[in-house]
Amino acid sequence: MVNDTSIMWHGLSENDSESISGVVSDTGLSDTEVLERQKLHGANMLTQKKGTPAILMFLLQFHQPLIYILNIAGIITAFLGEWVDSSVIFGVVLINATIGFLQEYKARKAIESLSKSMTSEATVIRGGKKQRVKATELTLGDIVVLQSGDKVPADIRLVRVRELQIDESALTGESVPTQKQTALVPKETILVERSNIAYSSTLVTYGTGVGIVIAIGNSTEIGHINQMIAAVDVLETPLTKQISRFSAWLLYVILGLAAITFVVGILRGETWLDMFMAAVALSIGAIPEGLPAALTITLALGVSKMAKRNAVIRKLPAVETLGSVTVICSDKTGTLTQNQMTVQNIVAGTQDYQVSGVGYSPNGKIMCNGEAVDVAANAALNECLVAGFLCNDSNLISSENQWRIEGDPTEGALITSAKKAGFSRGELTKKLPRIDTIPFESQYQYMATLHNNYAPNQSVVYLKGSVESVSQRCTTTMNIKGELTNFDPIDCSEKAGQLALNGLRVLAFARVVVPSDARAITHQTVSNGLTFLGIQAMIDPPRNEAIEAVKSCKNAGISVKMITGDHELTALAIAQKIGIVAESNNSGTALVLNGKAITVISDADLVMHAASTSVFARVAPEDKLRLVKALQAGGQSVAITGDGVNDAPALRQANIGIAMGITGTDVAKETADMVLTDDNFATIEAAVEEGRSVYENLIKFITWTLPTNFGEGLVILVAIIAGTTLPILPVQILWINMTAAVFLGLVLAFEPMEQGIMKRMPRAAKQPILTGTLIFRICLVGILLCVGSFGFFQWALSNGKSQEVARTIAVNIFVMGELLYLFNCRSLQRSFFKVGIFSNPIFWAGVGIMIGLQVAFTHVPFMNIAFQSQPISLIDWALCVGVGIVIYAIVEIEKSVSNRLFSLTKKNVETK
Repeated sequence: MVNDTSIMWHGLSENDSESISGVVSDTGLSDTEVLERQKLHGANMLTQKKGTPAILMFLLQFHQPLIYILNIAGIITAFLGEWVDSSVIFGVVLINATIGFLQEYKARKAIESLSKSMTSEATVIRGGKKQRVKATELTLGDIVVLQSGDKVPADIRLVRVRELQIDESALTGESVPTQKQTALVPKETILVERSNIAYSSTLVTYGTGVGIVIAIGNSTEIGHINQMIAAVDVLETPLTKQISRFSAWLLYVILGLAAITFVVGILRGETWLDMFMAAVALSIGAIPEGLPAALTITLALGVSKMAKRNAVIRKLPAVETLGSVTVICSDKTGTLTQNQMTVQNIVAGTQDYQVSGVGYSPNGKIMCNGEAVDVAANAALNECLVAGFLCNDSNLISSENQWRIEGDPTEGALITSAKKAGFSRGELTKKLPRIDTIPFESQYQYMATLHNNYAPNQSVVYLKGSVESVSQRCTTTMNIKGELTNFDPIDCSEKAGQLALNGLRVLAFARVVVPSDARAITHQTVSNGLTFLGIQAMIDPPRNEAIEAVKSCKNAGISVKMITGDHELTALAIAQKIGIVAESNNSGTALVLNGKAITVISDADLVMHAASTSVFARVAPEDKLRLVKALQAGGQSVAITGDGVNDAPALRQANIGIAMGITGTDVAKETADMVLTDDNFATIEAAVEEGRSVYENLIKFITWTLPTNFGEGLVILVAIIAGTTLPILPVQILWINMTAAVFLGLVLAFEPMEQGIMKRMPRAAKQPILTGTLIFRICLVGILLCVGSFGFFQWALSNGKSQEVARTIAVNIFVMGELLYLFNCRSLQRSFFKVGIFSNPIFWAGVGIMIGLQVAFTHVPFMNIAFQSQPISLIDWALCVGVGIVIYAIVEIEKSVSNRLFSLTKKNVETK
């Protein structure tokens, strides 16, 4: 057998499949043939792409501009003999590198997890005998026997089946098990509809089957996904990109200012050593040592907050990435919907009924025109519900105040609808015990059950199946009074079609009365002469919270798209109910794109279609990946949900991959950036909200910390140009930067979410970290700190104070200026008083600790020795606090002016 991946096996008959494979399904391969084919085609294993060695992965964590700056700071502080500060800086570098390494290493486990998903053993027919072999030993042409509970070990062309159902949700996204058959299907049939193929790593849920192995290892559909995962590059998050650019820019600025300081001093006749130390002081002052720690801690706090809202973050930068998302691509089943099939409509006795209640809970009513009906008084409705209850192999179970189904979700919905009408399975089965069954088979499209004691000398057969299959066997129908009248199959088909157009899954019910001595039924028993009882139409209803979440996302400028393996009509119906698409389409674009259409659209054209379409149905793994790439090519920041192996490539490609915690496979969870513990779309909206808040708090910290670094560098540069002694020593700069960053700056990470955060548009991917307004504010505050510190340093010296006292005043002006400016930074637009004075208790704790430390810095003897400081008078303290108050007032005025200018600009734009 040639390993030709171009062969369309699903388009071949069973005989042709055996012929091309060179095997007879009854006898299988001989031992000699197995060895030859194994030698030719290799083992049934997924090969793993050779990854970067762990040690190199770790070392690459240091290859970042910000880390270069910190290493420079660590080396300089070590050179100065400040071993504690040097250790702290290198500790921050090491912790950040370790966290990054662990994240990357864990993400690389996705493919390893995928490889382990292959089954360990399989049942094969070799030499005419059944035997168990390791799944890795399977080869092309092997005859595999499948039964309930098996995991399919390779891609298999089925040649014999009996009631075979396979759960392919991990591969195709289909929400219900797929009924398998053996007949060929058209060659253009998409993957999710190839009913004669069993795919590797899917699960047999019911029945048995026999098939020929047509693909192993990397050639299987699961193998193709494995290769897609390996080929996808992990995208940088917006934050990592911005921090990299910002850090590189900062590095050049710092080195440039240090060089200028050194050159200016030399030209003024200063010594090389003094100028070197001055350049060192400027570098230390300009380096934001607390930024990496603030970044990590702020993101970690975001992780903690999201975990409380059922979103587990696997990769720290994903916290912030959520805040920049412009498109959310969501699966349907269980995420946007309840994942509980629910009967919503019943047609019986020419009357339409509505069923209230959602999910498997039997709380609800059967209604007609908004009023509850007496089911017992309506013979047709009564019989339709009884048929659905008894022609049923599933069970509805209540545990821990929750209802769940054991068996098929569709049958669970039928049990629930009967319970809402007051029926009890115990009473019904006692009254009408089951005698025999015809199980559902795909070629017949129905299930039938025989029940005794229906009437004196009579038993009854109930039939459940597709409308087409059931209606063609019926000659009469039952009315409300139980009278039999002629059956109109055309009218029945039209009503079923109307329900199907609304995305509902429709099942029909019928009965036939047989003699009481009947002990078995055959297909001939139900071939004709049946009485049509009615239709039950069901759907997996949307989550109420998902409807609100979608609305909130749209208000936040985030587009929501549905990508599902389910049918187009079902997907569209749910999308309309949730609000993803409008009830009518006036744009001229398609409401739904299916897998067939996506396949023939070029990559260039798909960019336009992906942007304009909101529902994608019957999609294959390649389709999901292409859609994500198309959206990204259109400039979107994409979040995508997934739970199956088929979702892994798209999860990895997306800016933020979101896996389902309840229904998700290990592969999906390992690949994703975030895992939803409740599989609920509303949790994504909450996570986006938290992500925006996290990013805003990071901007607050950067806006707060940079003026200090700018002011410190500026005060050193001014002192060198003026030819005066340094107002602040390097060790004092380190004190300011390290203590203030920890006890003042980090309190901003605890700032509560600001109002209206989900009414803003997502920030543009190319938008810099700092806007022009914030850069102006940073420069303004930095200059004010420089003027206050340098000015009062000179004032102190001119009034006969020692250099130590003058420098202590200069240091305290920086600290008090930072402290009062922190009040401004609690909100970048609003006043401190509008934010809520006591809304962040950590803020006040940080302020109190910093004041205590600064008092110790100024008045405790051993601190005076360590940092070359001296006690200052109350008047000096008042001057320091006064400078801080002036800075606070000026920034509040600047905020007010900026807000007014922004409002006027926005109003002018809207007017135009």
